[in-house]
Amino acid sequence: MSRPAAPEALTEPTERAGRGWTAALSLANGAIWVGWYGPLQILLALQAAELAPPGTAKESVLAWVTGAGAVVSMVANPLFGALSDRTASRFGRRTPWILAGVLGGAGALVLLAGAGTVAGMALGWCLVQLTLNAAFAAITAAVPDRVPQGRRGAVGGWLGAAQILGVVAGTGLATVAGGVVAGYLACAGFTVLGALPYVLLHRDPALPAGRRPALRLRDLLAGFRISPRRHPDLAWAWLTRFLINLGNALALLYLLYYLRDVLHRPDPDGGVLVLTAVNAVTLLGTVVVGGFWSDRIGRRQPFVLWAGVLMTVATGLLAGWQTWPGAVCAAALLGVGFGVFTSVDFALMTQVLPAAADRGKDLGVINIANALPQVAAPVLAAPIVQHLGGYRVLYGVAAAIGLLGALLVRRIRGVA
Repeated sequence: MSRPAAPEALTEPTERAGRGWTAALSLANGAIWVGWYGPLQILLALQAAELAPPGTAKESVLAWVTGAGAVVSMVANPLFGALSDRTASRFGRRTPWILAGVLGGAGALVLLAGAGTVAGMALGWCLVQLTLNAAFAAITAAVPDRVPQGRRGAVGGWLGAAQILGVVAGTGLATVAGGVVAGYLACAGFTVLGALPYVLLHRDPALPAGRRPALRLRDLLAGFRISPRRHPDLAWAWLTRFLINLGNALALLYLLYYLRDVLHRPDPDGGVLVLTAVNAVTLLGTVVVGGFWSDRIGRRQPFVLWAGVLMTVATGLLAGWQTWPGAVCAAALLGVGFGVFTSVDFALMTQVLPAAADRGKDLGVINIANALPQVAAPVLAAPIVQHLGGYRVLYGVAAAIGLLGALLVRRIRGVA
């Protein structure tokens, strides 16, 4: 007797995902980044300056709030990834969590808009991270569910393009909306509207109820661990992503304050928007091309390595050329490097996943490498800026960390 075929949701995809599917998923991804980066680039910094108690530095308040949110993000991403792996809905494993996540994220942004204390601000931001990570975990897992390995660089490129457009749109909305409250409300509305086309028009492969894994606390907790001995490529890929993202997080965390306090820009909010736009233009010029090129030649490591080196050079410019032209050049180079890294590293990550049944959980563990730098960066950055040499030392440290991450990609053996 032949063994019954595995359900579509648990098999390696062989057919190309359509352009409409890719476009809708990319738009939903960009909408989530609007919900994250409108606050991160502008609104949280302004709110921290308003709500900081007398005698408390605004940098410390911002570091504490963003660090708390990043801790929530680290837990939420693999948790909701594991839950989506086990969701036997007729709408698929991922779509219900995308919808629930963006609706919850919009509500949390509205709550954050009304925060009148540092504690309320921290609570609101933690709820934003909790809910939007539910949607992000599902979106990330949808790619290996639906896209063959040889096409993931290209799809990763479109997701990366949507990500940076989301960063630009979030920064723009936060800048032009007319205040902190209006900025949060604008980001909340965009987050929901951007996800609706995917939710309404596309369905994921459904997991039959009889094939749903048991939901046990022990299994969920096990999902937070990576065994370097059993999965060394996954561990090295995780460490590469963590270090490069940590260098990037250190470079971007205090950008508003850098423009205001070091470069003395008369309009630092507008300066952040200009730098974000420059970064976006160069990133968009490389993110899709890098993914397509990587798919065509069938290699990932060289792209990740040289993208990391270029980002290191850009961060070094912020340390050694502290002028407005230097900041513009750094933003352009960071865009080129991060564009290639975003698409190709995503494809690389999907190729080191251990099992199809746990894609959401495993990608959630990998995505901790995106969130953990948001915790580590404030811990490192605040004392460096305040006591250990200021912004020149901060950006030098960021460059060194990013370069180490780029070099470690060579330790991965199973992906060229």
